Amino acid sequence: MNRMSAAALLSAALLLSACTAPAPSPEENPEGNIRNLVLSDGEITLDGAVLGENGEEDVTVTRDIVYYQDGTNESYGEGSAADMHTAQEADAHRVVTIRKAGTYRVSGVLSPGQLAVDLGKEAKRDPEAVVTLILDGADITCTVAPAVIFYNVYECDTDWTAYDEGERETYSPSPLVDTAAAGANVLLADGSSNQVSGSYVARIYKEGTTKKLHKYDGAFYSKMSMNIGGEEEGSGTLSITAENEGLDSELHLTVNGGNIVIQAQNDGINTNEDGVSVTTVNGGTLRINAGLGAEGDGIDSNGHIVFNGGTVCAMSNDRSPDGGIDADGKILVNGGCLIAAGIRNDVVSTDSAQPYMELFFASALPAGSQVELEGTPLAFTTEKATQSIVFSSPELRPDTEYTLTVNGVVQQYTGHSAGEFEGGMGGQPPQPPEGQGAPPEDLPEPPVGQMEFPEGGMGPSGAPPENPAEGSAPPAGQRPDGQTPRMPGGRGDTLAEPSVKFTLTDTVHTFSGISDQVP
Repeated sequence: MNRMSAAALLSAALLLSACTAPAPSPEENPEGNIRNLVLSDGEITLDGAVLGENGEEDVTVTRDIVYYQDGTNESYGEGSAADMHTAQEADAHRVVTIRKAGTYRVSGVLSPGQLAVDLGKEAKRDPEAVVTLILDGADITCTVAPAVIFYNVYECDTDWTAYDEGERETYSPSPLVDTAAAGANVLLADGSSNQVSGSYVARIYKEGTTKKLHKYDGAFYSKMSMNIGGEEEGSGTLSITAENEGLDSELHLTVNGGNIVIQAQNDGINTNEDGVSVTTVNGGTLRINAGLGAEGDGIDSNGHIVFNGGTVCAMSNDRSPDGGIDADGKILVNGGCLIAAGIRNDVVSTDSAQPYMELFFASALPAGSQVELEGTPLAFTTEKATQSIVFSSPELRPDTEYTLTVNGVVQQYTGHSAGEFEGGMGGQPPQPPEGQGAPPEDLPEPPVGQMEFPEGGMGPSGAPPENPAEGSAPPAGQRPDGQTPRMPGGRGDTLAEPSVKFTLTDTVHTFSGISDQVP
């Protein structure tokens, strides 16, 4: 896996300066001293003392890493040959495991290796089992598993913990969760640049069963609810390069600040407990370029997504019906600035507190299209084929006429439905019959490497390919799966005449069938 350029990725966020949230307030560290953990491909030190391998200390160094083993069969797990790694490859990694609660300032380079947190099986119910990682110039590369992983810490959602352990008959998940007490915490030190390049672990069975023993899809992963934030200035950066998914939590994930840039082959962010998980963004800047492989959403929650602040730019795969935002539950936009781009986006809940606009184009815009909603911060150049855009900003006003242009051409719309790609309460759209609609196995993947942004661009640079068959944009009027979409607005809401006046009201947020204005 190649490294992305964090500076280049963040430069595009400047185009949203008008709606960027102020720097987050400082987050308090748990009581006690901050310990200094310095990583290295040579000696690894804790508070200046060298850690030996296989020692019994607060932080241990071993070669014991969870990975999907080569040469196994279907009784071992659900992985394919592409998910397997040799023992030699795994043994090349050193695993630095934090085993005592506290705050650790982490710096230095570990390659190949893994930073893990494991406070023991009883930690899940112990409110004191809390670890905060202050990333301050950390650079970690793992080629067989997540580069950073929280195994066992306190789970702050005690209702879920009780339900999961069979102590409650009912559990009513809500999109409003408080993860302040979570045992997994990450702070990005002011002025720091942190790099995480990670792989994943396909599903491994408990011996003799088909029940899950291990499955870790993200390069940066937590089995418990996790918080990520910044220090006082909010100027620290975390760049994640992922062989599969980027930033994952098995329950809830809350982003409070800092600058996070993600380049992922699959989903950029994933919270994966069905009907329960909540991804919440309260502040900071999120730049997500997801779906660099065969599929992938920008932010995918098997439960809910809530935006309360910050700046989020999320792009999905453009060769599958994925979107910048995808949720099985509600998507609430209460504050901050959001641009989500993809072939489809799940619809935003009308319970949202901040105005939002959903734009569904009659056919996919090719990469390199210049999209602007005059009078708002929405002005960017598409890096991938895009058919659906969700936009929200504090500057977006109801009862105001806006003009939408693509490459300087005024756009018109024909209806107010989400059309064929409507997400309803979330989830994937209807899938084509088996053998139809899937991208070819030999479809070339876009390059993964250093990415530079053009001024005002939303994603990595690169002009549209001269030959559309070799690039990301499907032919005009055709979906990436080869099917011809029906025109959005087909549920009885087609306008008598197309309109160029994009006006939000209390009940109108969606504009569909968008295409160039016909004179």
